[in-house]
Amino acid sequence: MDKALQTMINNMPEKTGKALDDWKKILRTENFAKHSEAVKFLKEQHGVTHGFANTIVALSKENPSADLVENQYKGKETLVPLYEKILTIVTTFGTDVSISPKKGSVSLRRKHQFALIKPATKKRIDLGLKLKDVAITDRLENSGPFGTMCTHRVRLHEISEIDEELISWLKTAYEKGQ
Repeated sequence: MDKALQTMINNMPEKTGKALDDWKKILRTENFAKHSEAVKFLKEQHGVTHGFANTIVALSKENPSADLVENQYKGKETLVPLYEKILTIVTTFGTDVSISPKKGSVSLRRKHQFALIKPATKKRIDLGLKLKDVAITDRLENSGPFGTMCTHRVRLHEISEIDEELISWLKTAYEKGQ
């Protein structure tokens, strides 16, 4: 399990009033056809924030979020340090960052998604960013395969590429994602 997700689980009792296992028991008493219905239930009926609700629902399924991330990096293990470094940086921006693993990527959200981490090849992570009105450069490319999910993409091959310039783009995307 990645560190950011574990931190979220550890903080769950304080932030939501219940531990993950307690939330899982509550969800088992309901019958939701869709992930979004369970998230809405936790938000509306229990006052859980979107980030925690999404994490609780994802972890209550038979294929938890940790498995989703693990599966993304099978055969691409050399990319895990890049993924973890991005999460470490983003979680310093504020306590409202939500990390939402999907089958092929990890969405980073506040009220809205501001970034997307996708292991694109065995040697490259594509970091999608929502940076409206920011010019495209050689490094800060058009969103490419992300389509409307992001406005820009940065291709990352090694840790050294997670530099001050990239961190400033991430921070700007975070600030605009509120």
